[in-house]
Amino acid sequence: MAHAGSDIILERMMALHPKIIDLTLDRVWRLLAALDNPQDRLPPVIHIAGTNGKGSTQAMIRAGLEAAGHRVHAYTSPHLARFHERIRLAGELITEQHLTEMLEACYAANDGANITYFEITTCAALLAFARTPADFTLLEVGLGGRLDATNVVEKPALCIITPVSMDHEQYLGDTLGKIAGEKAGILKRGVTCIVGPQTDEGLDAIEASAARVGAPLLIHGQHWHVAREGDRMIYQDENGLLDLPLPNLPGAHQIQNAGAALAALRHLGQPDVTFEAAVTRAFWPARMQRLREGPLVEQAPKIELWLDGGHNPAAGEAIGAHLATLPKRPTHLICGMLNTKDIGGYLRPMAPHIDSLLAVSIPDTEATLPAAETAAAATRAGITASVAASVGAALADIAARDPQARVLICGSLYLAGSILRENG
Repeated sequence: MAHAGSDIILERMMALHPKIIDLTLDRVWRLLAALDNPQDRLPPVIHIAGTNGKGSTQAMIRAGLEAAGHRVHAYTSPHLARFHERIRLAGELITEQHLTEMLEACYAANDGANITYFEITTCAALLAFARTPADFTLLEVGLGGRLDATNVVEKPALCIITPVSMDHEQYLGDTLGKIAGEKAGILKRGVTCIVGPQTDEGLDAIEASAARVGAPLLIHGQHWHVAREGDRMIYQDENGLLDLPLPNLPGAHQIQNAGAALAALRHLGQPDVTFEAAVTRAFWPARMQRLREGPLVEQAPKIELWLDGGHNPAAGEAIGAHLATLPKRPTHLICGMLNTKDIGGYLRPMAPHIDSLLAVSIPDTEATLPAAETAAAATRAGITASVAASVGAALADIAARDPQARVLICGSLYLAGSILRENG
């Protein structure tokens, strides 16, 4: 097995706590202390929370910083095809040997105590970052912010909160205000926070948290502005105006993410070369990603095939808005979701732009919503829907009746990961 070393240790780590998610920082602090507190020895940290756009914003910031010659660590979750994607050391994905060494060190230091999978693997990432020279560390929050395992850096260089929407209500609260308050738990005294577009309720909660801890805010629509003008993107703040190409990551929502990335780079005093690179060189898989090669593409060569891992109502809005901008073409969804998601809220914004939906169960995923339930929810949303045994079967069905259609595989990062592995 190609990655047996790390895979075996990761499997052992899954058994260290009975719950997948259990939000508290006590276990993380205990393990970090046993590891001699690597979180205190990181290159300057940019800490990113939010519901939507965290990964894309991080990817743009990294592209900009690397264009200026900086070595950048990056931490993100979940992974799509393999765990190594979560940890990027000085610009490169962590090697199998290095990952195995960090996991072994954390497993030994934990000494069998209760700790969740995300907590112990986050500690492994922090340990790797502390031991590898770099100029910046980009830390993406896993869930929430206040009690997230990444929230252990005493004084980040910068914080960012991307748009907050309803998601993970069972852990973060049942209102936008509560959820935004949890995201704002990453704020630190004296550390500036870039705030992406928010609802009034969300912004009120973020501003209240900032006032309590004494964190300066740079808020979209107040301190910085970004918009599309024709085939260009215009960004403006107190330092002046930037006239840039549209982001290479597709979707109108990426303009807002690019704005947050540019605000971050400006605040960090980065040179002009970083700005265009941020919007033209970023790569973030499974975010309206066009699949152009691989077995699935070969199976239906005339199909225009896309992949997206968004899974909440805000993602549905963004996808629907993007589909509306594409050239007219029959459009079908192949959709699989988790049973914890608001499937109706996700699908309704897309309904006017699609011709049919084929529902699938996500392979090898215990929390998958059964395909029949996904199809039923799609029907309630006004979408013609049926069930398919697999993505491959669904694609064959669509290709047989509509061979030059557009197909979007969507609904979950877990489904997107299985597609990237299958199509790799």
